[in-house]
Amino acid sequence: MSIPRYGKNLAAVIATTISLLFTIKAASPIRILDSKVYHLGTPGFPEWEEFEKSKPHGRRLDVKFNAEVNKTAQTLMIRQRQVKFRWSVLLNNQRIGSLLSNDSKLVHKITVPPNKLRDGENTLSIVAPKATDDIEVGPIQLSSISPERLFSNILNVEIKDTDSGKPLPCRITIVDKNGVLVPLHPASEQRLAHRPGVIYVSNGQVSIGLLPGSYTVFASRGFEYSMAKKTVEISVKKLTNLQLELRREVPTPGLIAADTHIHTLTRSGHGDSTEKERMHTIAGEGIELAVATDHNHHANYRPLQKTTGTSAFFTSVIGNEVTTKTGHFNAFPIAPDSPVPNYKLGDWTKLMATIRSTPGVRVVVLNHPRNIHSGFSPMAAENFNPVTGRNLYGSPYSFDAMEVVTSAAMQSDIMAPYRDWFAMLNWGHNITGVGSSDTHDVSRFILGQARTYVECPDNTPEMVDLAKACESFREMRAYISMGLLVKMKVDDRFRVGDLATGKNDEIKVSVQVLGPSWASADRLNLYANGYLIRTQAIRPSTAIVKTNCTWGIPRPAHDVYLVAIATGPGITEPFWESPRSYQPTSKKHNPRLQGATNPIFIDGNGDGKYTSPRMQAEQLFSRHKRKIDALFEALRPFDQAVAAQLAALMHDAGHDLREPDIQRHIANIASAKSGFSNFIATLPKKN
Repeated sequence: MSIPRYGKNLAAVIATTISLLFTIKAASPIRILDSKVYHLGTPGFPEWEEFEKSKPHGRRLDVKFNAEVNKTAQTLMIRQRQVKFRWSVLLNNQRIGSLLSNDSKLVHKITVPPNKLRDGENTLSIVAPKATDDIEVGPIQLSSISPERLFSNILNVEIKDTDSGKPLPCRITIVDKNGVLVPLHPASEQRLAHRPGVIYVSNGQVSIGLLPGSYTVFASRGFEYSMAKKTVEISVKKLTNLQLELRREVPTPGLIAADTHIHTLTRSGHGDSTEKERMHTIAGEGIELAVATDHNHHANYRPLQKTTGTSAFFTSVIGNEVTTKTGHFNAFPIAPDSPVPNYKLGDWTKLMATIRSTPGVRVVVLNHPRNIHSGFSPMAAENFNPVTGRNLYGSPYSFDAMEVVTSAAMQSDIMAPYRDWFAMLNWGHNITGVGSSDTHDVSRFILGQARTYVECPDNTPEMVDLAKACESFREMRAYISMGLLVKMKVDDRFRVGDLATGKNDEIKVSVQVLGPSWASADRLNLYANGYLIRTQAIRPSTAIVKTNCTWGIPRPAHDVYLVAIATGPGITEPFWESPRSYQPTSKKHNPRLQGATNPIFIDGNGDGKYTSPRMQAEQLFSRHKRKIDALFEALRPFDQAVAAQLAALMHDAGHDLREPDIQRHIANIASAKSGFSNFIATLPKKN
């Protein structure tokens, strides 16, 4: 039996574990308490489409079995799926744990403490929380052996970079022959984070205790790297070694991978990732700029980076998710030992002032704008006009950026946050679109699954130029990524955040869609002022460059901005599974990958500056408001976005947009039909 060239400490751990391995009997006494799979939930209220035809067993499962008093710890194993909330696990009406909040199929192990079993009949109960939650549980097994001794069949895994041969930080995912994330028990004294079927390591190597059986092992390192997988057989009294290699696939020169929304159980008080575990998940998913944003707390990761050996892999930033009853806002960077902003303020003008006054702050992001927290959503109909982008809650927006994709808070309609963002841009708010994870967990939601690529020197991940990165966030030199990366240029020289000037009758729009070999794209859309103007199907493939597309666009008669968005099938394999909607508005789960640019602004009228649709409408209305015929004739060369803003201005001025004469004018202008109709749909219906 040979042992690979691991470090001295890990080699000692392996030697100790091997000695334990030979003390276990060849056939571990694992007992099936119940072999059935149960659908638990609230009858009549199916959460997802897949549960609509299934009648739930109820909101509680009681499994009765005979046993003897346990003098030592034992191991309970429960297969579960689609668990969103905390379901309590009781033994004889005493709580011994809970199911793991995780959508994935997995086997969760719970230690049964000594003397919790009794002679004769025992009852194991799984009890629903107050919330509605459809789940599957079962089969349920019990072993008379403690986890430390039960999971003692050793798998050593080593992950290397194909090109350099050096160990890589990564995520290791292990499933059984049915694709279920398996229970495991890593050897002690290793630097890692782990949950059922998932291990994050920063040094590229790990020793894992498993039950005997056949497993598929995946290795991955986030969006930019390949994925490797291999099937292994784990036997009793046998040490198994596995080496896998990953290759950097997606080129991102001049860009750094940022996750600006990261939590820990340690500081936020919910989720399951400790601060120490968080260091390994950041390194393992290839994030280079990690912003700590615990709720109303300034967390500094740098001391833990040193103790966990992760300093070389990323630059950490002190931030804060300023969590109020009227929305959540990420602020960064923050100087150490600064006072926490007054999160009790409800007025956004005062709230933004206290956030901006926090020492060091350069970027403020509106988080998951469609989420409902404390009964409030920034994008609710009473707070926001989704056509004009007007803030109905108070003064105009003054934050720098907005999350248009949050992987731990996905929307049933992935385009809804983009439409909100487009509306804000149409109003004239210079708001950068960003992607982030909002993860609180080790594996439930994957850190960096949604991320932002910002323009910044990228040769030293441990020393990111923070001032330059913040400048890129504020100047829209950023790319939104969740499985795809989209780049765009106009006339071969203007990039995102630029004002594209020129006098040619046609502008050239070049778009490139990138992604790792394990992701694919099937659609590329181009939007002008938030309205679709070009679309192209993409043939799904394992190629890194999914498509290179060039469109010739007639130069618009007025200023517009362009945004390109690519989408593709979601990932179903367990190493990077696409998450379900956090607050679903549909019972259908339709996962999609996505990548988007920030705007390139087009100087359509040739005056050397960009004028927003709102301001263009204001100029039209100011010149022609006394002559309706002239106003609509002047509107003719403008698009739907300008028309919608004009409709809002006319409404505010007292015009009845449903009045026959105005409707006659609207019917004669194509852009007005769409823009006015969209705005009128946001108005209260007449009795």
